[in-house]
Amino acid sequence: MPKDAYLVQILLPLRDNAGASFGREDFEKVAAELTEKFGGATAFVQAPAKGLWESEGGTQRDEVIIIETMADYIDPSWWTRYRAELERRFRQESIVIRSQAIRTL
Repeated sequence: MPKDAYLVQILLPLRDNAGASFGREDFEKVAAELTEKFGGATAFVQAPAKGLWESEGGTQRDEVIIIETMADYIDPSWWTRYRAELERRFRQESIVIRSQAIRTL
């Protein structure tokens, strides 16, 4: 029977702003945390996505890994706290966490 849920995706950088690479264990820790909280997670680590965005300094580039999970509901306060923790851990001004309503088939 179809079920409504949310797909939550977290875009994590491969490197910090100084160019230092994060270790595989950093991404595995996020996947483990999401698995513990939501019952599962998928990490797309083999082919990083390439991001581009405009800033005052010109076009910025980044390579990111996407980790996603499915949730029955969205608790904005929990996600706000978790995003702040990830921004601290990955030494970023901002980390994108996005969700979309889905129906599992």
